Amino acid sequence: MQAQPANIFERAFKKLVPGGLDSVNRRGADIMNISADLEESDVATVRTWIDNCLAENGGQVEARNRAALLGRAYLKLSKTGKIRFLGLLADQYGVNEHKAETAINKWHDAPDARKTEAAQALRKALEPSRTTLLKQFNGVPSGVKFLVDMREELLAYCKDYPSLKPLETDLRELLATWFDVGLLQLEEITWTSSAAMLEKLIAYEAVHAIQSWSDLKNRLDSDRRCFAFIHPNMPEEPLIFVEVALVNGLAGDVQKLLDEDAPTQDVETADTAIFYSISNAQKGLAGISFGNFLIKQVVKKLSDECPQLKQFATLSPMPGFVRWLDSCAPATLSELPGGADWLSLPPPRTAAIADSGDQFRQDALIKLGASYLCLCQKDAQRALDPVAHFHLSNGAQVARINWMADTSRKGIEQSGGLMVNYLYELPKIETRSQQYGAAGAISKSTAVKKLLK
Repeated sequence: MQAQPANIFERAFKKLVPGGLDSVNRRGADIMNISADLEESDVATVRTWIDNCLAENGGQVEARNRAALLGRAYLKLSKTGKIRFLGLLADQYGVNEHKAETAINKWHDAPDARKTEAAQALRKALEPSRTTLLKQFNGVPSGVKFLVDMREELLAYCKDYPSLKPLETDLRELLATWFDVGLLQLEEITWTSSAAMLEKLIAYEAVHAIQSWSDLKNRLDSDRRCFAFIHPNMPEEPLIFVEVALVNGLAGDVQKLLDEDAPTQDVETADTAIFYSISNAQKGLAGISFGNFLIKQVVKKLSDECPQLKQFATLSPMPGFVRWLDSCAPATLSELPGGADWLSLPPPRTAAIADSGDQFRQDALIKLGASYLCLCQKDAQRALDPVAHFHLSNGAQVARINWMADTSRKGIEQSGGLMVNYLYELPKIETRSQQYGAAGAISKSTAVKKLLK
């Protein structure tokens, strides 16, 4: 990801700093002239700038102006420079141990009448100083998006630089607070939505790539719905969105749903809402969950809009299935439904996965798909497949495994062409969610139970 300063902070400067960008360039010449790789000679300049932000020299408004300049300077850094900048925050701007120990002692020694005051002081002392700087970025227009993108970079850098993890954790906790579901807005995206929003929909679609504007228009037709969560400080940036098809019965073939030449469904006669794509649009918000709230709000909205709908279900991929199938030990596979039949096929077994005429292969693979979803759990309480875990956590039932439901290259390589319907039965959602969360209990339809015998 390479963010462009003009897209994030330039407009903010015009509002925040008297005299606009010329004034910014004069006042911030030292910070704006640091090298892209943040050489050692530039580190002292950055540290001084950060210290002035934290000290709020000149007041809170000036501190935010400085934070805006610092953010603009950060965006001009190379990958090496960004890692050094973030490393400085992680290493030098954590919890002040002396202040924390002093606050702990004062809390221990405080009389009951002053205990609450001492506890508040202790909480403040335990907050890393870098958190104050991150909050100042939040106060700058477009600063929230800047921080979301910064965390996306941090998540990538932490793999090679684990010392950055404390900073990533602090930023995640702040973002989790700022992106509480109660602060988000549910927005329906239609063909008349802004061009910027439609472009983001195309860019962020992660399940079934949008091939063209006509493809997008088809997905926003009268028998389709698309909903997104929007944050007030990121009005043109969907956080997560779901695409829905209004159909008759459980859909078992995504090619038909995406077919631009297929006839439009009469919404008045549709009895089922199929959620066929759910995409997280902001990688910097990974681990901050609001997808379950999105599904529940969309179900409620569709129920009010189309009271004739009787079923709410997904048509979902199984993205870890083929990887699991190829890596699973033969001894383990042979104990699972369909496993012995699969092992009896000549290798390479996955090479002919798309041969829909091979009934023996089809039966074996569908049974193994059901086994993968329902019998093979991580730590005995979590489905191996990330999509399955998401829907089961939300209270869905594994309703049906569909053969050759996605014949795209991605669908074959990741899911063996299989897709699964997760059924959301409104009266049972909460109970199923609790049972899965507490004991890993997976609700299965009668058809799926038969596959597992």
